[in-house]
Amino acid sequence: METLWFWVGTIVFIGTYVLIASEKVHKTVAALLGASLMMFFILPGPSHSGGGHEQRETAVEQTVSAASVTENGAVVSETEITASAKVTEQVTDSQTTPVQSVEDAMSHADGSMAKKAGKYDKLDTFARYSNFDVVFTLAGMMLLVNLLSGTGLFQYVAIKCAKLAKGLPIRTMILLVFATAILSAFLDNVTTILLVAPVTLLVANELGVPPVPFLMAETMASNIGGTATLIGDPPNLIIGSVAQLDFAAFLFNLAPFIIVVMVLYSICLWAYYSKRMKVTVEKRALIMELDENAAITDRHNLRRGGIVMLLTIIGFLVHGAVGLQPCVVAMAGAALALMLCKVDVDHALEKIEWSTLFFFMALFILVCGAEQCGLMARIDNVLQLMDGWSVLTVVLVIMWGSALAAAVMNNVSFTAAMVTVVASFIAATPAFRDSVACQHLLWWGLALSVCLGGNASLVGAAANLVTVGIAEKNGYKVSFSQFLFYGVPVTVGSMVLASAYIIARYYLYCQG
Repeated sequence: METLWFWVGTIVFIGTYVLIASEKVHKTVAALLGASLMMFFILPGPSHSGGGHEQRETAVEQTVSAASVTENGAVVSETEITASAKVTEQVTDSQTTPVQSVEDAMSHADGSMAKKAGKYDKLDTFARYSNFDVVFTLAGMMLLVNLLSGTGLFQYVAIKCAKLAKGLPIRTMILLVFATAILSAFLDNVTTILLVAPVTLLVANELGVPPVPFLMAETMASNIGGTATLIGDPPNLIIGSVAQLDFAAFLFNLAPFIIVVMVLYSICLWAYYSKRMKVTVEKRALIMELDENAAITDRHNLRRGGIVMLLTIIGFLVHGAVGLQPCVVAMAGAALALMLCKVDVDHALEKIEWSTLFFFMALFILVCGAEQCGLMARIDNVLQLMDGWSVLTVVLVIMWGSALAAAVMNNVSFTAAMVTVVASFIAATPAFRDSVACQHLLWWGLALSVCLGGNASLVGAAANLVTVGIAEKNGYKVSFSQFLFYGVPVTVGSMVLASAYIIARYYLYCQG
């Protein structure tokens, strides 16, 4: 039976992604269908499917013990390790307590009732693994950005950018690409796209050039720029929490490399698009005559909404230090903006990209189902086959495999499952367990691969889906295959650079 449930879950998982890629049905419909099949077939399956929870918690606990050394070599206090262990125990208890409570309360009742309760607890497990932090963060920022879009702020920025670029399309693209990368390093990449995409559409319309290349370039830049910091991309938050790597560690180790990648990426954009995007002298002259100040239509909401946006950005910067989840910051910002600004709340809610949110919820359930049926355990077994390989070879193999998997599974969902697999591998492999430098090499490689790998496909990163959703809402369809055309070359090129960086780090810090 165990083999049967494994193959059922695997077939549903792969089949759903094939259906999404085929574009025969809407991607959200395909994802919801796959999620429904997962819940129907996997939830009633054998109890072994839930055994992964204990394995994951054990792996995390081992990693906390094994990686309890900071980047500068200082030992993390035993108190911090104990606190982490207590958190792990609490999470484990929270996963098992509902079933135990139900069984104790109904020990005198019909046994079938307790059995049903256990089944519903499995359903609750799926709910826990649907990353609602990401979903509610998206929803909150969609509300906040949509509110600001009605003030004329983005029109102002669009005209200002076009005028700074002297009306030249390629200069405008490079300007927006760098702005996107910088913002994405300090905000999450989804928020950045929500801010930049409306600007891009307006700029492209004013210049009379197709906006899709602009949107794709900025999406790639958001995923690249977000790699530079702990808060820039959700996968980094997940990795940082497990590996105990702080903001400064990410900034010091990854930001300089990301700057190099962005410079080379911009050069490639210039070489490819400079001859393909031309505007007339008359069009440029019209752009330069535009008055950006006249674009502001609602100064009252702009002032109040701008203050709320600033507070929200500050909240994102400090949320880790004060112990707040990103979704709390985003939803609080949205609620405060709706309270202070003069808007129709119902109309504002209608403008949320609901199809994108439902797609994400279904995607998380799909990945959870793949984990529950044993697919992720098979991956763990594959990693164990690399025991005895050189450190550098292991890291490079995991990097390229993770980049491919992140492109297929969504980098947030994949990272959530993969960190425990990597943690278990580190704990079981002496070459990594006994060397902090080698552990960090593996974690940096994983961070680079999942963030950069997210550029490859439409489902690879949240920013990709948000961009496509905004484009479709404005009448510009971006197909799955079209996204691959833009994303795959960027991903391959950036992964080659990332591999070179990891090789250099190995010979500087890990050899011998």
